[in-house]
Amino acid sequence: MELKPTESELEILQVIWKKGQCTVRDVHEELAKSKDAGYTTTLKLMQIMHDKGLVERDTTAKTHLYKALISREQAQSSAVDKIINTVFKGSTADLVIQALGQHRASNDELDAIRKYLKQFEE
Repeated sequence: MELKPTESELEILQVIWKKGQCTVRDVHEELAKSKDAGYTTTLKLMQIMHDKGLVERDTTAKTHLYKALISREQAQSSAVDKIINTVFKGSTADLVIQALGQHRASNDELDAIRKYLKQFEE
């Protein structure tokens, strides 16, 4: 089964990836810096994420600790696949053209892209 986190779940995963493992309160406090998020909403989302297999929960202590079971790379791959298939109707080229047209890539990023593309030309 492929894990496809929602946007809210990705926000929570960003916090967990940054901290390694954390409590619901840790996640809630981090999210509250940039959005109006209720503690119980964060708790419920993290419980759902546990049920979905996105995070594991250590219940040996009074305060439960959560750790990601999906890597940042797995989440990125899943999100890109979803965007390509739904928004760009399967066209990787359209995604890349749109991305490069919307955001100015640095020279280092452009060099990395060129280097990556050369692998396919040989």
